[in-house]
Amino acid sequence: MTALALARKWRPRDFSTLVGQEHVVKALSHALDQQRLHHAWLFTGTRGVGKTTISRILAKALNCTGADGKGQMTSQPCGQCPACTEIDAGRYVDYIEMDAASNRGVEDMAQLLEKAMYAPSSARFKVYMIDEVHMLTGHAFNAMLKTLEEPPPHIKFILATTDPQKIPVTVLSRCLQFNLKQMPVPSIVEHLQKVLDAETVTYDMGALRILAKAAQGSMRDALSLTDQAIAYAAGPVSESAVRAMLGTLDEAYLIGALNALQAKDGASLVAIADEMAIKSLSFSLALQDLASLLQKIALAQTVPSAVLDDWPEATEVRRLASLFNKEEVQLYYQIAITSRPDLSLAPDEQTGFVMALLRMLAFKPGDGSGSPRSAGPAKSGSSSTGPSAAKAATMASKPLVSAPVTMPTPAELAPPSHAKSNVVIDSNDPDWQSWMKALPIRGLVQQLAFQTELQKWEETPTGIKALVLVGMPQLASPENVTRLQEALSNYIGQSVKILIETGKANQSIAAVEAKVKQEKQEGAENSVANDDFVKTLQAEFGATVVPGSIRPIQ
Repeated sequence: MTALALARKWRPRDFSTLVGQEHVVKALSHALDQQRLHHAWLFTGTRGVGKTTISRILAKALNCTGADGKGQMTSQPCGQCPACTEIDAGRYVDYIEMDAASNRGVEDMAQLLEKAMYAPSSARFKVYMIDEVHMLTGHAFNAMLKTLEEPPPHIKFILATTDPQKIPVTVLSRCLQFNLKQMPVPSIVEHLQKVLDAETVTYDMGALRILAKAAQGSMRDALSLTDQAIAYAAGPVSESAVRAMLGTLDEAYLIGALNALQAKDGASLVAIADEMAIKSLSFSLALQDLASLLQKIALAQTVPSAVLDDWPEATEVRRLASLFNKEEVQLYYQIAITSRPDLSLAPDEQTGFVMALLRMLAFKPGDGSGSPRSAGPAKSGSSSTGPSAAKAATMASKPLVSAPVTMPTPAELAPPSHAKSNVVIDSNDPDWQSWMKALPIRGLVQQLAFQTELQKWEETPTGIKALVLVGMPQLASPENVTRLQEALSNYIGQSVKILIETGKANQSIAAVEAKVKQEKQEGAENSVANDDFVKTLQAEFGATVVPGSIRPIQ
């Protein structure tokens, strides 16, 4: 026997079980209880928010006769009388659902209106529900105007659409219009909990949050995705199974990217993108989720109380909010949302994603000093002609001087040897940084190696124990640590057990390289600030150095 889809099995049967549309339920319930009924209603909203469901509940409320067959119109249909049961089963002769997408012509409308003149067979009202009404032609709309304005007393019209802008104003003015809201994620999660508990399916709360987010406000989509997740997981609906099914991104990647941005570590950003490509994750969704995470960080910076403790990422959001200033978060958010459309123009999605991250790394918001980000050498009130301008043009042809950069020696440029016989182990002072650079590892494992600092090296009868500090603990997953141990053991020819402690790794490869980069940057800025040519431009023409525009010569 074929199982009924969850979206059909758990379709609400009355107003009390309807989720997320309280404003509509309140208005319709009061109208039914007071018997102040309009003759035409228009329900608008995106797919899967309850337009057809509300139409059927309203039709039952209008025609319910109660369990004893003597009831009147009610906002709480009994669900037992012939009208209620037959409308739920889709076979009530006086409730007609018409799809305007396939019956959109003036002939179809004329045929419907001709039948509308006849009294209902057994119901109190004959109810016509026209779905996707915006698909009707202009002539079909014109044909229904008079009947829609003054229908026979036994007729009720219910119109539904996902695009109310396409409906003529002459039709809108003849209906009571209700705009159905998209379902918020917490409401979807709560409903999915009830459904899966009733279905005796075990689940992770994280999995339900991912499904609710993927549904994008549609309860029907959420239930359909849940059906798919149950089939995919073939057991408990776990967070890992749902992520694999949807191809959604583990937020550890996004948090790692933001940590790398804070550390100005471009190599880590590229490595994260490579790891995502290996797992065939969507880079478009990654930018979408990154923008969502940045919005939460901005919220934590401005309204800390808005960060809810039941968010899975609440701790990381608060931590990241303290690492970045508000201007940086706003800039990164803008780059994330504007880079998504550009992915289709990039050579491939990974390239577009990497460029978005590097753009975040390259640009910095202004320092608030009021200095312009780009300006000519002269003030806006200065003349562009005359001897001074000529002198400026002559001086501008001279190159600016930047800080000298020490070039690496040939030995430093030579590729490291991976031969075990060339590795010298000094138990008192192991060359940890050189080993980490030489290991044949890539991706997040390499970034873990670059973020470690050796604290203790102990030789034991069964091998070597290495106690290390890790500056980015989110990289130290059991899988990454195991791969790093295996690579180091193969490299030095001895079994190594790596023990992880979280802390600030001041002598890690990443920390040392960041310090060298900072020193070069400061040298370049000092060189420009002390340059005679720059001083002359500043003194004679009021020129300013654009903040963040100085880069050391590579």
